[in-house]
Amino acid sequence: MSLAEPTSESAPFLSDDSEAEVPEEQGGAAGQPQPDEPASGVSQVRAALTVFVLCYVNLLNYMDRFTVAGVLPDIEHFFQINDESSGLLQTVFICSYMFLAPVFGYLGDRYNRRLIMSCGIAFWSLVTLASSYTPKEHFWVLLLTRGLVGVGEASYSTIAPTIIADLYVKEKRTNMLSIFYFAIPVGSGLGYIVGSQVSNVTLDWHWALRVTPALGLIAVLLLLFVVQEPKRGAIEARPEHHLHQTSWLKDLQALSRNLSFVLSTLGFTAVAFVTGSLALWAPTFLLRAAVFTGERAPCMEEHCSSTISLIFGAITCITGVLGVASGVQISRLLRTRTPRADPLVCAAGLLLSAPFLYLAVVFAEASTIATYVFIFLGETFLSMNWAIVADILLYVVVPTRRSTAEALQIVISHLLGDAGSPYLIGMVSDSLRRTDSFLWQFRSLQLALLLCAFVSVMGGAFFLATALFIERDRHRAENFIPTDDAPIVVPKSGRSTRVPVSSVLI
Repeated sequence: MSLAEPTSESAPFLSDDSEAEVPEEQGGAAGQPQPDEPASGVSQVRAALTVFVLCYVNLLNYMDRFTVAGVLPDIEHFFQINDESSGLLQTVFICSYMFLAPVFGYLGDRYNRRLIMSCGIAFWSLVTLASSYTPKEHFWVLLLTRGLVGVGEASYSTIAPTIIADLYVKEKRTNMLSIFYFAIPVGSGLGYIVGSQVSNVTLDWHWALRVTPALGLIAVLLLLFVVQEPKRGAIEARPEHHLHQTSWLKDLQALSRNLSFVLSTLGFTAVAFVTGSLALWAPTFLLRAAVFTGERAPCMEEHCSSTISLIFGAITCITGVLGVASGVQISRLLRTRTPRADPLVCAAGLLLSAPFLYLAVVFAEASTIATYVFIFLGETFLSMNWAIVADILLYVVVPTRRSTAEALQIVISHLLGDAGSPYLIGMVSDSLRRTDSFLWQFRSLQLALLLCAFVSVMGGAFFLATALFIERDRHRAENFIPTDDAPIVVPKSGRSTRVPVSSVLI
């Protein structure tokens, strides 16, 4: 069967219509679902399985992304690179991910999303496996392969939330998005844990990069044989043949006028900046702090066994689950009092995380236990907005523009956030370091990481601004009526005026 052939379970890949045509003779009305058939065209059991598979792939994505951070000290020692070069490992990945997101967003709004994701994840798995065979003399090869990994992740991250949006609405959608975004902190934590522990067992960091490719191939099979493509917008009683596709430029113009989308994206950019910085540098910072305080001896070997990545990974898993769950629950309770609950909860999370992140960095030289406690609290508050931000985007943007909106949010948040923050932190650390002593290796990175607390405050301010426009933009999205009918010429005071047909028809 070719990709262009429509089936009962998937949309045609090479067609602008995302659902197979239904013969007019069938049931007396074209395209009308059977009485027992859900509007999305996907049964409840199949919808639940689809969300499960999407969560599994999302977990793998973030697990792979942070495996490198879990073995970063070993990578630095193996390639003999400084902090600035280490930061590039995350930056090149995020840059390719960021620039390719709009491409997959455009495709995801128009073609079969299941097949796009399957191809992307297969490519990601193969490239990740190839990166584990990088020779010692060619650090640039590792940079190149990490950049290519972004291709696969861009194909998935821009599309998966829109499938969930087409399967569920309102409270069920929020709940399913919460489950989906649980995979981010859990996958991130598992990346640190699996990466560091596999490296410890094999005494070779290369093996840490060979775990997720095998699991990725399983994900491809699940996407192909379990996930079913839902009808876009049908669950909201606005099927996509009623919401006509517009050009990509018109989509961008509409999104740029959506202030809730713009401001929440800028707020999420601050989250990306902070999480990107901490994700790559926190384990290395904690290791240098332990050496500085005398809790452990300096490691001069190629492989440095440490429990720091394991502890930090466990903290990331727990705080992520607590943060996402508490953020959604608090938002749900506040919605009964104010329709602005979502951006207000996001703002509170960022503003509360700032002082704890600051204290975590400052107390690293005095008390390891206090540092872990402050990291725990800071990451918990920081994680409160993951599912909520995704929900905000889905209800302030019409269904036919959601993949484009997801892609645009990815571009902006990563371009100004975690695409540059790991490299920026490394560059600032190198510039502040006066000597190559253990004291200045720790102190310079400590001063650089203080930037995270200030960026958190800025993000909180953007979410507070979002609260001013959220009601208006949600109402516009829910009551959106396309006005793409052809204009006609109507005389007005001796001059021709172009107006839509619908404005003059009686």
